[in-house]
Amino acid sequence: MPNLRQFIFGPWRAVSVLGVTEILSWGALFYPPVLTVPLIAADHGWSRSFTMGGFSLGLLVGGLCSRYVGGAIDRFGGHVVMPVGSLTAAAGLAALVHVQSAPAYFAVWMLLGAAMAASLYDPAFATLGRIFGAGARGPITTLTLAGGFASTVSWPATQFLIDKVGWRGTYLVYAALLALVAAPLHAFALPRRRAEILARPAPTLAPEQKPAAFISPHGLTFILVVAGFASYAFVPSALSAQLLAIFKRFGLAPDVVVAIGMLFGPAQVLARICELGFGRHMHPLWIARAAVGLLVAAFMLLALLPFSAAVAATFAVMFGMANGLLTIARGTVPLALFGPSGYGRLVGRIGGPFLAVQALAPVIVTYVADRASDAAGLTLVAVFAVAAFICFLTIRAPE
Repeated sequence: MPNLRQFIFGPWRAVSVLGVTEILSWGALFYPPVLTVPLIAADHGWSRSFTMGGFSLGLLVGGLCSRYVGGAIDRFGGHVVMPVGSLTAAAGLAALVHVQSAPAYFAVWMLLGAAMAASLYDPAFATLGRIFGAGARGPITTLTLAGGFASTVSWPATQFLIDKVGWRGTYLVYAALLALVAAPLHAFALPRRRAEILARPAPTLAPEQKPAAFISPHGLTFILVVAGFASYAFVPSALSAQLLAIFKRFGLAPDVVVAIGMLFGPAQVLARICELGFGRHMHPLWIARAAVGLLVAAFMLLALLPFSAAVAATFAVMFGMANGLLTIARGTVPLALFGPSGYGRLVGRIGGPFLAVQALAPVIVTYVADRASDAAGLTLVAVFAVAAFICFLTIRAPE
C-alpha cells in the first residue's frame, strides 16, 4: 500500500480523486431515484412505474454509450472524458428540475444516462487502467472501498435535503456539487501520464499477468465474461427494486426491514477490505467465482430455511458481500484475462450489456412478482445468479 504522499502527489492520487468523485456521482445520479421518483410522480401526476422508467431508460442509454466512453478514455484520458461526464450530469439534473412534459422528462434521463456512462465505476476503472496498466488491481480495489460508502452517504443526505428544500432543490444541490467539485477534480487533479510510463518501476508481474499469457478479447472467453457480468447485473438491480418490499410482504415490520437494508453497505465494504487484505494474491477470476457462489448460497438459504428476520438479515449480508466483491471483479477480471492494452474500451464493451440488463431487471422482476408471486420473482433472480456462476466456472484463466 502506498504512503500518504503518493495518495496526494503521486499517481495514486487518482484513487483519492476518484474516491471523492465516485461518492458524489453515485450519490447524485444512481441512488436518489428511490427517494425522489415518488415525489416526481406525485408532482407531475404520473405513475411511479412510469416515472421510474426514465431512470431505466437512462441506464439503457448508458449501456449503449459505455464502449465509446471507454475508447475515449483510452485515447484521451479520464482527465478529459470524466469532466465532460460530470458537467453533463450537472446539466441533466438542473434540467430535470424544470421539465414539465413526459417526452422532455425521458429526454433528460437519456442525457443523464450518457453522463452515468462517463461518471460511474466503468470510466473510473478505465481511467485507473490507463494510469496503472497491469498493476491497476490494487488501485481498483482501493477505489471500491470508498465507493462502497456512496449509498451510506447518499440516502440520508438525499432524505435530509428533500426535507429541507424538496426534490427539486435536492437535485440542484447535487448539480452544483458535480459541476463545482467533481468536474474540477477530474479535470485538474487526475494524473495525465499513460500506463506505460508509470508501469516501468513496478515489480515483476506474476506469471498469469505477463503479456504472453493474456487472452484475445474476441473469443469464447470474452463472451463468457460478458455473459457472466451481465447475468449478475440482473441480481442487484432487481433486488434493489424489490427485496425490501418483498421482505415486508413476507411479514417483517417496516423498521426491521429498514435495519436489514442498512446491512448491505457495510457488508460490501467488509468484503472489499477482506479482498484487499487476503485476496490480492488470488486470481480475480476466483474472487468472482467465490462472490457469485456466495450469492447462490444466500438464495439457497432463503429457499430452504423458514423465513425470519435472522434469515433475511443473513441474506442481506451475504448479498452485500457478494456485490462488494463482484464490483472489484468487474475491473480486475478483464485486466487479468485480457491485459491493459485497450482496457478502457474493453471495460466499456463489458459494461454495455451490464447496464442494459441492469436497466431491464426491475421492470421484469416487478412484472413477474405482480403476475405470479414474490417467490417466483426471487426464483427468477436466483436463476440469473446461477447463470453467472456457471459462466465464471466455465472460464479458464491463461496458464
